[in-house]
Amino acid sequence: MSKRRQRVIDALNHRQPDRVPVDFGGTAVTGMHVTCLAALREYYGLEKRPVRIHEPYQMLGMIDEDLREALGIDIIGVFPRNTMFGFPTENWKCWKFNDLDVLVPGDFNVSIDASGDTLIYPEGDMTVAPSGRMPSGGYFFDSVVRQEPLDEKRLNPEDNMEEFTFITDQELGHFVRSVEAAATSGLAVIATFGGTAFGDIALVPGMNLKHPRGIRDITEWYVSTSTRQDYIHKVFQGQCEIAIKNLERIHSAIGNSVDAVFICGTDFGTQTSTFCSVSTFRSLYFPYYKQVNDWIHAHTTWKTFKHSCGSVIRFIPSFIEAGFDILNPVQCSAAGMDPRTLKETFGDQVVFWGGGVDTQKTLPFGTAAEVREQVLRRCEIFASDGGFVFNSIHNAQAGTPVENIVAMFQAIREFNGTL
Repeated sequence: MSKRRQRVIDALNHRQPDRVPVDFGGTAVTGMHVTCLAALREYYGLEKRPVRIHEPYQMLGMIDEDLREALGIDIIGVFPRNTMFGFPTENWKCWKFNDLDVLVPGDFNVSIDASGDTLIYPEGDMTVAPSGRMPSGGYFFDSVVRQEPLDEKRLNPEDNMEEFTFITDQELGHFVRSVEAAATSGLAVIATFGGTAFGDIALVPGMNLKHPRGIRDITEWYVSTSTRQDYIHKVFQGQCEIAIKNLERIHSAIGNSVDAVFICGTDFGTQTSTFCSVSTFRSLYFPYYKQVNDWIHAHTTWKTFKHSCGSVIRFIPSFIEAGFDILNPVQCSAAGMDPRTLKETFGDQVVFWGGGVDTQKTLPFGTAAEVREQVLRRCEIFASDGGFVFNSIHNAQAGTPVENIVAMFQAIREFNGTL
């Protein structure tokens, strides 16, 4: 086993690794905006070529091997065949994005409306209503709410399960090939498998569906977790059954070739509070999370990854009890999320994957010296006795000075003693 994969496995198992492992690009919540990657390629003098956009909703770029080497990244991601807009990441073509030449999937089809906004279409089908909008001069897409008027008598849980289908042979083949390719890299592998997430807010609008049915407004979905709990339970029960059958089939094909799996990206925290109570979480979400985590831990060596932004310190005991091994993005800027308190209270029970530097203020708006100071301080707090994978707090956003991103990686190397 390579040193890079071993250090990640050590960290995931709460053993002190030889160095703090680093992830950027492993998931859709630990990546970098395409503009950041283009700037980094230029900074390091790498081959001049357009960056591929593998996650067009957030406009995240694919980190190629040469840049991973330059940055000292220890983890590689495996993603579903299709993007959040429902088209596959293949048949790359050129696209001009705010004066930057990038590569996008072949079915990335857009139009410009009268106000100059860019509209994107589900499955690339421009004969149906667009499902995403990027404001003129913007840097990522917002979902377009296409919810039909709700008829309580006709509301069917099956309508909110359209994205959760049994994995096809084509999709399974994609995962097998992707995992095999990732395994040759010598890096630890984290995989995001479709059909294993519950109530993901990003999926609620049905951006990948030409004609979405059911509850497709994010606000209405949050309201429903209080007012339509029977409906939500039926959705989650169906999702859970499909997820476990899909995981069974995926595991039979790839075995334990991946080290971690992304399970869910639902946010339970805001900057200052939460979207629901702990009791609501435990009655509505907890049973289904536990079923999936229990299956994974009983049949695989995979570690399970829970993403939730915001102030979630009150949920962490329940996350742990539900079987999650990893918490991301560790939003230390949110209320109650003091890094030292998190490490001292939960550091031996959950892996903190993130929290390395603040992407709301420090990384985009601070000085390089301030970035260095915060990275060193966070590494000192989180790295002891393992249980820490370095990443920023969520994706590095457009407009972040490349000097600050470089300062972040230099500080990681400084902490690791590898400058």
